[in-house]
Amino acid sequence: MCGHFGYSKQAYYRGQRAGDKLERECYLLSLVRDIREDMPNLGGVKLWKKLNSSGVQVGRDELYRLLRAHDLMVKHEKRRVVTTDSSGWFRQFPNLVKGLEIKRHNQVWVSDITYVDTLSGFVFLSLVTDAYSRRIMGWFVHDKLNTEGPLNALYRAFLQVRASEIEGTIHHSDRGVQYCSYQYNTTLGMKRMNTSMTQDGSPYDNAIAERVNGILKREWLEQEVFVNIEQVRVRVEKVVALYNGQRPHFSIGLNTPDSIYRDLTGKFAFHMY
Repeated sequence: MCGHFGYSKQAYYRGQRAGDKLERECYLLSLVRDIREDMPNLGGVKLWKKLNSSGVQVGRDELYRLLRAHDLMVKHEKRRVVTTDSSGWFRQFPNLVKGLEIKRHNQVWVSDITYVDTLSGFVFLSLVTDAYSRRIMGWFVHDKLNTEGPLNALYRAFLQVRASEIEGTIHHSDRGVQYCSYQYNTTLGMKRMNTSMTQDGSPYDNAIAERVNGILKREWLEQEVFVNIEQVRVRVEKVVALYNGQRPHFSIGLNTPDSIYRDLTGKFAFHMY
């Protein structure tokens, strides 16, 4: 048949392979776009891990080549607004986590505040995160840099656990006046949690909290335009669910925060900075 139509057998099989390759690339691109619809800035390695864990066998080099060819590599830009005012006269607490070995969930919670831009001006996002699993335990979007926002995030985190599970838990934050306030620390004391704070104001002293803030902003929130605080609140609720339940993390073996938080085997251990 090949000879009859003027083609060699080698040319025929090359054409077949090219057709199979094109079909495979289209299939992979459709999967990538489906994942990126919910997680538009998920990096290449995490994307590769997620595809393979879903039963799609693809090599990392093959995926990277495909992403580059279709301009699907993630690009990040850095912006920063200061949300910490550590100049207040409030009581300062010691740093209880420096060098501490983290071996289980609810051993250390870290808290921080970041900003989200809207057409109506900046609003602020307070987060409480479990240091071991990287799971966001509580969040709240607010329009003022006072204690109320972080306190509401803390109250939401309390709803995720029984009181006995956080007795003795270390709550670590920067030296912002919100976290130094009497109201915030009285609330921690009522739950028998221990207060820990950075000492020199360096972001590396609260690196896990800063990292979580950055992920939410770079991979989701900075890619969208919000009109007002209500729109931010609706979106953050969905984003936190995706972050906790879908996004793999290098720091926890490319697992999701939800899966590690539920795992009581203590498979990971690390020292805080």
